[in-house]
Amino acid sequence: MDVKQYDFNLPEELIAQVPLLDRSASRLMVLNRDKHEISHHHFSDIKQFLQPGDCLVLNDTRVLPARLYGSKEDTGGKVEVLLLHQDHEDEWEVLVKPAKKVKLGTKIVFGDGKLVAECIGLQEHGGRKVRFSYEGIFLEVLESLGEMPLPPYIKEQLPDQERYQTVYAREEGSAAAPTAGLHFTKELLEEIEQSGVEIAYLTLHVGLGTFRPVSVENVEEHEMHAEFYQLSHETAEQLQRVKETGGRIISVGTTSTRTLETIIRDHESFKEASGWTNIFIYPPYQLKAVDGLITNFHLPQSTLIMLVSALAGRDFILEAYHKAVEEKYRFFSFGDAMLIL
Repeated sequence: MDVKQYDFNLPEELIAQVPLLDRSASRLMVLNRDKHEISHHHFSDIKQFLQPGDCLVLNDTRVLPARLYGSKEDTGGKVEVLLLHQDHEDEWEVLVKPAKKVKLGTKIVFGDGKLVAECIGLQEHGGRKVRFSYEGIFLEVLESLGEMPLPPYIKEQLPDQERYQTVYAREEGSAAAPTAGLHFTKELLEEIEQSGVEIAYLTLHVGLGTFRPVSVENVEEHEMHAEFYQLSHETAEQLQRVKETGGRIISVGTTSTRTLETIIRDHESFKEASGWTNIFIYPPYQLKAVDGLITNFHLPQSTLIMLVSALAGRDFILEAYHKAVEEKYRFFSFGDAMLIL
């Protein structure tokens, strides 16, 4: 399948650069697959499309302040480091810029020596493995020195770092936010729960592979980066009960979807599980775990638009995206939302 089948024209001015002051004030496009209907709403209207007995599944990962600016210990040359994931204790896989200046043994100093990274491994595409040394607790040191790693298409500064976290974020470990969840407020979630809809949580730590473009012409040749996921015993039992009693599993975001589909693929039912997934979902894949999806509007030719196409059909999704451009919906991380039922 040619990746160009997932292309569409996106004017640059539709890429949202800043979040709305009110999270739930974003727009909501609703796609009804059975009726092939598209309707336009506000995100705060989401309650009317959920039914008692349904279950919203949220990814509770929390974004690390994973972008660090330091200097080489020997020359003072400036280096940018982006944490990807922790391998072992104080050893991390990272991206560095400029990569050619960071060789084996290079030491990078941050915050007048509060944190030091030594390069202990070379990887492709600017990747390095580093070992950190510091005093105290790593996450506290990182909070004092690091910046939020906003996606590359966002050029504006974000004064309130919490605006790139969901209101339910709690498990530290992501290099990017599960952005479909940014639309929820605590008050909206309480209203949804009071209406008889269940709320469930899982964790998938989002890697920068989520922004990696598909560089091959043939979709089937693309390889996803692996990301760590975790589903608790209690949540697995909750989801299994919802399925067995006829409720719908509504996944919030592509990260929740990939986690649930991985577990159903590997266990054939919802089970307590954790591990690494590189599942790549695209047509004609048939989703087995989820009945609906809340998501944002994604990049042309991205793995994310392919995933939503597996749920709603490529033609219907592209029709919806063309409509979104016509109606000037806001795209990407700080943009508007889509509900597919």
